[in-house]
Amino acid sequence: MATINKQIFDFERPIYDLQQRLEEMQKISADNKVNMSEAMQALEKNIAELKVSIYEKLTRWQRVQISRHPERPYTLDYIENIATDFVELFGDRNVKDDKAMVGGLGKIDGYSVMFIGQQKGRDLKSRQYRNFGMPNPEGYRKALRLMKLAEKFQIPVVTLIDTPGAYPGLEAEERGQGEAIARNLMEMAVLKTPIICVIIGEGASGGALGIGVGNRVYQLENTWYSVISPESCSSILWRTWEKKEVAAEALKLAPQDNLELGLIDGVISEPLGGAHYEPATAFANVKTQILAAISELSSLATDTLVAERIAKFEKMGVISQK
Repeated sequence: MATINKQIFDFERPIYDLQQRLEEMQKISADNKVNMSEAMQALEKNIAELKVSIYEKLTRWQRVQISRHPERPYTLDYIENIATDFVELFGDRNVKDDKAMVGGLGKIDGYSVMFIGQQKGRDLKSRQYRNFGMPNPEGYRKALRLMKLAEKFQIPVVTLIDTPGAYPGLEAEERGQGEAIARNLMEMAVLKTPIICVIIGEGASGGALGIGVGNRVYQLENTWYSVISPESCSSILWRTWEKKEVAAEALKLAPQDNLELGLIDGVISEPLGGAHYEPATAFANVKTQILAAISELSSLATDTLVAERIAKFEKMGVISQK
């Protein structure tokens, strides 16, 4: 039985209640030496069926909630579990090292890879240290420095996207937040090495797109990718956050939506309930997809690689009328 996580969402409450009942039955059976195996097996079957019925019919807002689960694997978790010989690189060579953006060199099954991604924290102290996964301009400039280094040595770039957005503070704007993201978009479009992007959690606005221009863009099953968060959209349109569920539906920010719209190239499956229930399975699925993409892209000529990437993003949002 999966470990019951500390944070339980409202839609998961029926599963939690049954799991609690099962634990009580197991305790009674052990303490009183009563054979309750038949009843426990029936309850376990009910739990399994309930999980399938709930998690296979998640609303868009419920997927947003799962993408933010505090026990969900973050960028460094993925790197540590899918790569070997990882060496983190620091600094933008201009202002400072942004702890919300991490990156460095590692290997996946013999392939050298430049990893770049946003990193969140687990507790208040680490969240503050990582600025809640919201990079400053120097974070995007560090990311660009690492991409150019990868280009120099013809190393594929893998970006892991998980941010509620670029940091909107006054100092970030003073240091050129918009320019830093815009430059990344321009430079990534013509980078002469394969770029593979994976949205592992939240993919909000330009903060995500600043490391999201790739030859292949994938989304994990319980993530979201959109120009704005449901709460912010609700706040703008209805002057309240209460309409966030309606906004999530209207934004069509779920993986299947983005796949149908041509914004991503594939959806990576997660364990039932989310990546935090069985992280090892999530790591394996992401690794498999990255390796497949590297193998496919490595055979392309550099000019083709760049031309296809540009064409991929140029056609987004274009409507053809017959």
